[in-house]
Amino acid sequence: MISSSDFRTGLTLEIDNGVWQIVDFQHVKPGKGAAFVRTKIKNIQTGAVVERTFNPNEKLPAAHLETNQMQYLYESDGMYTFMDNETFEQTELSKEQLGNALNFLKENMDISLQTYKGKIIGISLPNSVVLNVVECEPSVKGDTATGATKMAKTETGYEVRVPLFVNDGDKLRIDTRTGNYIERA
Repeated sequence: MISSSDFRTGLTLEIDNGVWQIVDFQHVKPGKGAAFVRTKIKNIQTGAVVERTFNPNEKLPAAHLETNQMQYLYESDGMYTFMDNETFEQTELSKEQLGNALNFLKENMDISLQTYKGKIIGISLPNSVVLNVVECEPSVKGDTATGATKMAKTETGYEVRVPLFVNDGDKLRIDTRTGNYIERA
């Protein structure tokens, strides 16, 4: 059990039969009334972020997540196969379990698979990935207005806004947290 006065960013807790991670917290001592802890917590399974307050003496059970380093191998019939880097056991995940991670997943990519009580609850990708551009509008000389962008389609099928100088065949670094273009690689 963890006291709410011991909260810190990144701590995972079991709240209302779900697994939540503390994104932000603040100890508040108002002029009148009792002190409290204001938090922003994120549901690990759904990604929903909510604000919630706790009494400073309130105790909550810690959620112990297991993280395994895995390598993405291949896709077959809508199931995505991953291999544990230590035990070489293979695990299959569906499109629903992967969610937005499918936009950035490439063969032989290393990811972190998070499990809670033996159940897979999510995956963590690297902060950025390098993807090839397979289709984009051609650049036109003189088309250099400040901040102008165009759409580009990557090898995974993900479409991203890029600067006008990007062409077919270029390699782009994409931020997996926001989905935004970072730079040419």
